[in-house]
Amino acid sequence: MTKKSGVTIGIDPAPKGEWKVLGGGDRDQWNERLLNLVTRALPVNQTNVEAISKAASGVFSGVVDMKPADPIEGMLLSQIVVANEAAMNLYRLGWANATEYFEAGTKYLQLADKASRTVAMLTERLDQHRGRGQQQITVKHVTVNADQAMVADQIVSGKGEETIATNLLMAGTDKPMEIIESAPKEAVPVKGGGSEAK
Repeated sequence: MTKKSGVTIGIDPAPKGEWKVLGGGDRDQWNERLLNLVTRALPVNQTNVEAISKAASGVFSGVVDMKPADPIEGMLLSQIVVANEAAMNLYRLGWANATEYFEAGTKYLQLADKASRTVAMLTERLDQHRGRGQQQITVKHVTVNADQAMVADQIVSGKGEETIATNLLMAGTDKPMEIIESAPKEAVPVKGGGSEAK
């Protein structure tokens, strides 16, 4: 008879969030896991405890300064710092090999450029997540009727701006404004006046 092995998953029912400044999560299980993954991903000798400690301390000091507000920001910031470390390491290797091994040096520099573009893309995503990367869209709507009366609406959407309902944009555009025919006017006698004798 074989015994089936099972995976036990435990989630802390009372999270303390002592490491939230590193991973953005309220649960330290998440924050510690992210910390371990980032430390292992750094381009340093993983057998040298002193080198890992120094590199991880520097990297996570930067993460703390960037203040991850939630786990998404924690992931993005972790990827940003690891990609930045990789880019810097690849630039170092590229320039170190450029004189003796031109092709190898060139390849390292190309990879460093790719890592730098990754850092830029992740930074844009972080800004979008934080709400700073929102676009502002302005829509102007002008309606001119038969009497040359003009009605204009302006809608601005974006962070910090009031958004006008889009149905105002469509007001009057489904069908043209009706032309009101003037009704025949009848003459109405007016009594009293300035020229009449009293």
